[in-house]
Amino acid sequence: KRPPAGVGEFHGPEGLGDLDPFEPAGIVGDGPAANAIVDLVMRRPEGSVAVAVIGPMTNLALAMRRERRLAERLGPVVVMGGARAEGGNITPSAEFNVWADPDAAAVVFGSGCPVVAFGLDATHQVRATEDRIVAIEAIDSAAARATAAMLRFSQRVEREVVGWDSAPLHDPCPIAWLIRPALFETKACRIEVETASDLTRGHTAVEFRVDPATARHRWAVAADAQGVFDLIVEKLKDQAPGIGA
Repeated sequence: KRPPAGVGEFHGPEGLGDLDPFEPAGIVGDGPAANAIVDLVMRRPEGSVAVAVIGPMTNLALAMRRERRLAERLGPVVVMGGARAEGGNITPSAEFNVWADPDAAAVVFGSGCPVVAFGLDATHQVRATEDRIVAIEAIDSAAARATAAMLRFSQRVEREVVGWDSAPLHDPCPIAWLIRPALFETKACRIEVETASDLTRGHTAVEFRVDPATARHRWAVAADAQGVFDLIVEKLKDQAPGIGA
């Protein structure tokens, strides 16, 4: 059992940058998240529920442990996690979400369910440049203002801590793929996770020498960065009064 890991310096104390925390508009279910995942997936038709994991895979792994049939009933599992050619962001070889709970990631990748992974190789291509943030700030809606505020927070952190001019947009990438898969190029592969070594804990070993017809994993290798931001602007405009998409 590993102690919880946090990166408040990158995301703010509540994970929302400078924004104050707020209660969600609705809840998925009562009790632990793992129970809600099991209940939702098992009562729907096989393959009809996609799961997006934009943090450590703890809850999904716990759900798989609770219900052994879960993996075979899941639709695509899209995860923000892992690093290959780009290197890591918490250690030289590991991305934070996988590093934080490598055992859970190993369970998910080893479960046999279809997984599309958006590691740093792809998410570092999607940058919140100044002109892209300004385009979001121009939208008159609460959601757009919150989005722009979080992007400004990330921009400041990247400049002060990392030394980059623009922050990469990690978590929206798997969501964008669910809405518009053509924005990304993915390759069939096999992904395994290092769980034993302190030196390389959380490293994702991505093997492309697989049979695409039987491979259960795909790794995002390229992203249409402007297309992702155009999609974000489109969806934010949908919520703005008096603005057509």
